[in-house]
Amino acid sequence: MSAFNLPDSWMETELSRVADVSSGIGFPLQYQGQSKGEIGFFKVGDISIAVKNNDGILESAQHYVSTDVAQILKGKPIKTGATVFAKIGEAIHLNRRAIVKTDCLVDNNVMSVKAKLNVMDKYVHYFLRTTDFSEQARSTTVPSIRKGDVEELQFPLAPLPEQKRIADKLDTVLARVDACRERLNRVPLILKRFKLSVLAAATSGKLTEDWRNNLTENSKDWMSVRLSQIGELGRGKSKHRPRNDPKLFGGDYPFIQTGDITNSGGLITEHTQTYSDFGLAQSKLWPAKTLCITIAANIADTAILLYPACFPDSIVGFAADQSKCVTKYIKWTIDVIKTDLETYAPATAQKNINLSILNEIEFPLAPLDEQQEIVRRVETLFAFADRLEARLTTARNATERLTPALLAKAFRGELVPQDPNDEPASALLARLSASANDKAGKAKGAGSKTKAPAGKSQVGKVGKNA
Repeated sequence: MSAFNLPDSWMETELSRVADVSSGIGFPLQYQGQSKGEIGFFKVGDISIAVKNNDGILESAQHYVSTDVAQILKGKPIKTGATVFAKIGEAIHLNRRAIVKTDCLVDNNVMSVKAKLNVMDKYVHYFLRTTDFSEQARSTTVPSIRKGDVEELQFPLAPLPEQKRIADKLDTVLARVDACRERLNRVPLILKRFKLSVLAAATSGKLTEDWRNNLTENSKDWMSVRLSQIGELGRGKSKHRPRNDPKLFGGDYPFIQTGDITNSGGLITEHTQTYSDFGLAQSKLWPAKTLCITIAANIADTAILLYPACFPDSIVGFAADQSKCVTKYIKWTIDVIKTDLETYAPATAQKNINLSILNEIEFPLAPLDEQQEIVRRVETLFAFADRLEARLTTARNATERLTPALLAKAFRGELVPQDPNDEPASALLARLSASANDKAGKAKGAGSKTKAPAGKSQVGKVGKNA
C-alpha cells in the first residue's frame, strides 16, 4: 500500500517490473591502474566524487579496461543512463546516487538500476534518491543491500509524458536548490573575512578615527608595547611526568587544553578535563579573565577564561593590568597578528613557539578609554555578524529540507499537473508485462532442443562414415 493517494492515472508496482537491477563484478588489482581503454570501470569512490563535483554524473573514469579484459572478467556493461550506488560498506549510509554517462563496468561494491523501455531513467533516478538504503542494509558486521531489497521497492509509476514533466521540473528546481546551497556555503567565509577586517581596523586605529577626531580635549597617543609591559605573561605548568599519569586528574580544578581553546569560540565556558590536588600541586591556577594563547600545535589560538583554571606548558597565560589594557582588546590584537606569529615557528613535525618569541612581538596599544570604545564598537559589529550567522543557519536548514520535500512531492503526483490525455500507467505496465512474457517465452524456446531418436542418430552416423 502507498503511504499517499496517488493520482488515478498512476500505479504502484515493484521496481523490478519497471527496471533491471544488477550488481557489479570483481575488479582484480592486476587490471587496475589503466587510465585509457575501451570501457570505463567505476568504483564506489567515483560515485562520491561525481556527486560532490559533477552533479552526480559519472563521466570520466579513473580506471579503464580493454574489451578482452572485460570478457575475461565476464562483465556485462552497465548501460548509459543507469543509476548506480554503493551496496556494501559504510558508503551505503551516505545515500549517494550517480548516473552513468556512457556504457561502463562497475565493481562488485556497486549496484545499478536501469529503467526498462518506456520508463525514464531520470525518473527512476530521482525515485531512488527518495530511498534511504541504510534502512535496507542488513544488520551485519559489514552493511550490505541485497538485490531483492531493491527489486521489491514499491515504485510509483506515472504515465510516460508525466515522467518527463516531473524529471524536467526536478532538473530545474533542484539545480536552483544546489545553486542556493553553494551561495549559502560561501557566506561563512565572507563573515569570517568581515570579522577579521573589523579587528584589523580596530587594532590599527581606523575603527575609532572619527571618535578621536570628536574628542573635546587631546587624547593620549597610541604606543608600541610588549605583553609583559601591560600585564603578567607566563607559561602554563605541567611539571609531572608522565603527563598522562592518572594521579593528575579527576579532581575539582579545571584543566584547559589546546583543543578547548581552539573550539571555544573565544570564551572558555567549559572544559573536558580536571586536575586533582596532586595535579594542582605541580601546576598553577590562573584567575578568571586570563587570556589563554596556544604556542604549540595550533599557534596563537586565543580564548578568555571565564573561571579559574590550570593549563599545560603548551599554553601561555596573560593576565591584563586593567589600568593599562582591556583583555578583549589584547585578544583581538593577537588574533590579527596570528599569521605573523606562525612564521616564527620552526619547520618541525609539530609547530610551536616559545614564550620569549611571543613577548618580543611589539604591537600598537590604544589609550585605555579608546580601547573601551573599540571593544564597544567591535562587539556591536560582531553581534550584527552573529545575527547574520544565525539567519544563515536557518536558511541552510531550510535548504537542506527542500530537496527531500520536492522529491517527495514529485512522487505523490503533486509537483506537476496531470494531463487527462496521457496514456495511464496501467497501460504502460501492461506493455512492460507483455514484453517481459514475450522475452521469457523466446528464451524458453531457444533453450529447448529437438532430439532425434537414438537409433536414427546412430544409423545416420554409420551411414555417413560408410
